[in-house]
Amino acid sequence: MTYQFDRAAYERRIAWYRRARFGMFIHWGLYAIPARGEWVRSVEQMPEEEYLPFFDEFAAPDFDARAWARAAREAGMRYVVLTAKHHDGFCLFDTATTDFKSTNTPLGRDVVREFVDAARAEGLRVGLYYSLLDWHHPDYPHYGDRNHPMRNDPECGNERRDFNRYLDYMHEQVRELCTNYGTLDILWFDFSYDDMRGEAWRATELIDMVRSLQPGVVIDNRLEVSGEGYGSLATAHPAPFHGDFVSPEQMIPPDGIHGEDGSELAWESCVTMNRNWGYAADDHLFKPASMLIRSLVECVSKGGNMLLNVGPDARGAIPPESMERLAAIGRWMRLNRDSIVGCGRAGLPRPEYGRWTRNGDRLFLHLYDRPVGSLPIPEVGRDQVASMRYLATGAEVPVSTSWTHSDYGEILFADLGPDPCLPDPIDTVVEIRLR
Repeated sequence: MTYQFDRAAYERRIAWYRRARFGMFIHWGLYAIPARGEWVRSVEQMPEEEYLPFFDEFAAPDFDARAWARAAREAGMRYVVLTAKHHDGFCLFDTATTDFKSTNTPLGRDVVREFVDAARAEGLRVGLYYSLLDWHHPDYPHYGDRNHPMRNDPECGNERRDFNRYLDYMHEQVRELCTNYGTLDILWFDFSYDDMRGEAWRATELIDMVRSLQPGVVIDNRLEVSGEGYGSLATAHPAPFHGDFVSPEQMIPPDGIHGEDGSELAWESCVTMNRNWGYAADDHLFKPASMLIRSLVECVSKGGNMLLNVGPDARGAIPPESMERLAAIGRWMRLNRDSIVGCGRAGLPRPEYGRWTRNGDRLFLHLYDRPVGSLPIPEVGRDQVASMRYLATGAEVPVSTSWTHSDYGEILFADLGPDPCLPDPIDTVVEIRLR
């Protein structure tokens, strides 16, 4: 039977996700102990025997899933996504398929169970990341694979490896995640490459199983692509395993993302605070909070979401640099969340001094710079405006009647007062209600 894309069902399940706009990614696992990033085994071509000792050290005395979830909620995030299994094959859940799991480490706990319970208790939507790759499983291709740590070791040949046996294992782990942890809101697969795409993962079978167990779950597009590529949702004939959203990585699309027919696609930029997803002790190149706030606004202004990453350390704590930025974002979001949550494109040209977001008849002008004199708003007609207010305080922003712009009578100007500085130097939001 030929697969038929059900547009109505798709729009129902993606609706909450389009409104949420802001989420937290959490990368955590054994790689937090060497503290050189989550790809440490691949980058250093580290043999398994050198990596396994970290399993016996994984005690994480500061691990507190409720603290993670609280940090996300207080930052204004609406959903959280945790790495249930990353490329190294280590599982943060109590799977029956392998002993290589958190319940067998000194920590001795089902991290996914505690995470989903904590996220729900904080009122957050729950997502689980699952790597299609597995550098621990003996049947996953080793020699010659682009990413495997043993890719250049001819003694690790693939002659006796049975990839279908690995796929049975992988499918069963996904079944466990979809069965044992209640309703999942997001399933975030990672990632396809070279010939490992689509049906190479037995993707139709996998998604049929997932949809039977979690009919409302939102799924990314990486059964088909990686951080680059849109996937078949962008075409006139989506595959049975199409993703529900596009997942650009470490960049924000110049004009959002559109399908071949010009329609807007749901998308989410996943972004690190520094340069690594997993904890990296020597990586201190953290983006300032102002940049992260403006990046969130940029995503929303282009019709997308932002998934902002934290990488807890070996003890299980979110690094202080990340917590400081989450707190700063939270302070801004508490005053300005209405300009993010439920918002999207305004359908207006980008303003000279910032960006637009919109929710129905509410326009939100995000001001990054203060012009000399009154603020010109040529994108909105004077007769369209019912009111203008600072979103953070509700204070009126009057329409300017200054003689200084009398030569431009057709343009709406806002009176920002005598202070040459904006109330919020990061992003001052003016709410314009339309008639």
